[in-house]
Amino acid sequence: MIISNIIGGLGNQMFQYAAALALSNKLRCTLKVDIRDFSGYKLHQGFELDRLFNICAKPALNKDVTEVIGWQQSAFARRLFRKPHLKYARHKNYIVEPHFSYWGGFNQIKGNSYIDGYWQSERYFSEFADKVRSEFNFKLPLSKKNSEIAAHIAQVNAVSLHVRRGDYVTNAKNAHIGVCSLDYYKAAISHINIKLNNPVFFIFSDDMDWVKANLALAEKSVYVDHNSGAESYNDMRLMSLCKHHIIANSSFSWWGAWLNSNSEKIVIAPKKWFAGDIETNDLIPQSWVQL
Repeated sequence: MIISNIIGGLGNQMFQYAAALALSNKLRCTLKVDIRDFSGYKLHQGFELDRLFNICAKPALNKDVTEVIGWQQSAFARRLFRKPHLKYARHKNYIVEPHFSYWGGFNQIKGNSYIDGYWQSERYFSEFADKVRSEFNFKLPLSKKNSEIAAHIAQVNAVSLHVRRGDYVTNAKNAHIGVCSLDYYKAAISHINIKLNNPVFFIFSDDMDWVKANLALAEKSVYVDHNSGAESYNDMRLMSLCKHHIIANSSFSWWGAWLNSNSEKIVIAPKKWFAGDIETNDLIPQSWVQL
């Protein structure tokens, strides 16, 4: 059995699940997800994977986690033993991601393990990409407005453009993340205009006023600003229907671009993902353009 700790917003949950799904398929063992940390969790929309997708994994019970890592299954113990200096005191089946960039040790994990990390690299699940895409197939019906936008996307050379500001700007705890610069978006838009004929930009943002004030976009551009709260996932869904993408330093739009299976797609991503010096080379697939 593989048990994956799941926490964070939708994009983070998808990375954690995709890596665990690939690992469980490789080992041919049962996959369960530990969602206990969402109890009292006030950020984002809580655990969303089972609501949005037909995922195969079931939630892990206390007894399941205890079976794998013993008394270290408690939230307090897991917080404690995540600390690097206590790694030698961890249960042998408790696997904590050692750093943000791709970790080769992931391939050495055996069955009956509890994995705890963000696993933000396609390399963790590229071997099972088709399986991941099949599980991340949105199951809820589109609203009338979103259906109309989806139809528009299908008719034009659609390019999703995601501007993430919101809590990256307002929450001091996110200062280490930073926001993509205006120069990045200008360069990305220029790149698209050079490479594509008649692109139509579909803009997704939590700060549309900033977008309209700072980005010179054609009048035919479409501003998608009606999906909020529990319906926010529809922005990712619509992004994935576009032919090409300009993403923010956000796992949300990363997945919007990755779920698009068009082999000819152009995806532009920021070369600098964080404000701090964190190694992110493995975060961006090799076929994507970094600016």
